Amino acid sequence: MATKIRLQRHGHKDYAFYPIVIADSRAPRDGRFIERIGSYNPNTNPATISLNFERALYWINVGAIPTDTVRNILSREGVMLMKHLQGGVKKGAFTEEEAQRRFEAWKAEKQAKLDAIRNKERDDKKADYKKAIAEEAKKNEAKAEAVAKKKAEIAAAKAAAEAEAAKAAQEAEAPAEEAPASEEAPAAEA
Repeated sequence: MATKIRLQRHGHKDYAFYPIVIADSRAPRDGRFIERIGSYNPNTNPATISLNFERALYWINVGAIPTDTVRNILSREGVMLMKHLQGGVKKGAFTEEEAQRRFEAWKAEKQAKLDAIRNKERDDKKADYKKAIAEEAKKNEAKAEAVAKKKAEIAAAKAAAEAEAAKAAQEAEAPAEEAPASEEAPAAEA
């Protein structure tokens, strides 16, 4: 029986997640499986992988064949490196302690790279946020200036209208006072 390490598709349309399973190569993709050793969720950023390292290493050592995607996942998690290091121990190239030390060094280096990427993404997000806030403040200042200018124009127009109304009212009162005086003047002449 040829065993494969492969992904089963679960979830719904446009939101799939994948259990990582050990299955007979003749079984359907989402059918029977021997053991579930982890899961892979590509919908998160970065993709979430949970893996039972010891069981994955066991199945690789007994000859289970991973699919291409699962091979990439196992490489990313270090299962393939550990298999390689165990082969070196069997051949006598180095000791078990040396293999473990190399694996821990690789793991620490990989974690440092991932942390650097996460920190860079976080810093980029912060910088973008600060830039967006600054742009929004500039837009708000421009709007405030436009509103203040418009209010000033409205107030000036209102003041001008009031001044004209007051001037018109004075002019209307002034001829009304002069008119009776002019009426008396022709009567006095007669």
